[in-house]
Amino acid sequence: MGNNILLLLSITVMYATPLIFGAMGGLVSEKSGVTNIGIEGMMRLGASTAVCVTYATGHPWAGFLAAGAAAGVLALLHAVASVSLKADQTVSGIAINLIGPGISLFMTRQMFGVTNTPAVPAKLPKIFGNKASEGILGYFNFDITVILALLLTIAAWFLFYKTRWGLRVRAVGEHPQVADTLGISVYKIRYFCVILSGILSGFGGAAMTLAIISNFTPTAISGHGFIALAAVIFGKWKPFGVYGACMLFGLAQALAILLGGADLIPSQILAMLPYMLTIAVLVLFVRNVSAPKASGVPFEKGQR
Repeated sequence: MGNNILLLLSITVMYATPLIFGAMGGLVSEKSGVTNIGIEGMMRLGASTAVCVTYATGHPWAGFLAAGAAAGVLALLHAVASVSLKADQTVSGIAINLIGPGISLFMTRQMFGVTNTPAVPAKLPKIFGNKASEGILGYFNFDITVILALLLTIAAWFLFYKTRWGLRVRAVGEHPQVADTLGISVYKIRYFCVILSGILSGFGGAAMTLAIISNFTPTAISGHGFIALAAVIFGKWKPFGVYGACMLFGLAQALAILLGGADLIPSQILAMLPYMLTIAVLVLFVRNVSAPKASGVPFEKGQR
């Protein structure tokens, strides 16, 4: 029984990690007033880029950083459309969700000739080393991305609530016109936050393909970006709340895996579990939460 609980905890943390990166990306963008539903496409591009670069260089950290860079460039397109061109942010996000997978499939086909890539030569390291998997220690030998995700959450909380920069971001997300009159550059802050959201989302995709699995498939990122956005809402746009929400969704994935191994429930039902939980959470528990007031609203300088 004890081992089963430890195994459940280990799988929960493992599968929550990509969601945490993506959700923190969504949180940063939303805090600045830009709705980013393109997290899914950015995670997909990050996942494929991580594998391609790691396979080419033999260095998983190079793949991890490249994933963030590639998704950051994709997020720049969303920033240009949403901030500069004042396009509908939802439509722009949908476009990103179409562009990201398209580039991913094109890239993997060009490099490998197939969309299901070979395994990377090396994965990201684990906390206690890849060989430390015996006994109780094995259950806590998490991927290094687990620690990075926790540190990211702490850093996000500190930056948003303990620094001048965080105060400015929150001001831009709540009252951009007032922030503008105080000399804060709304455009610069929104551009920075949207691009940063892409970088973090790319890291989330890389955490999936370089830590949890070792290759890229078209279904490696399958709804994770949308679950991450649900976590932002369920977490009430607060870093630690978002972190906890991602753990809850990670638990749903862990239960699906363990119950699937026991052959107690049809696999089709288990595959639906994380998505069913997402819908249930949004319907039952987020009625009284509110996003930053200016989220999704284009900023017009000088307009009142």
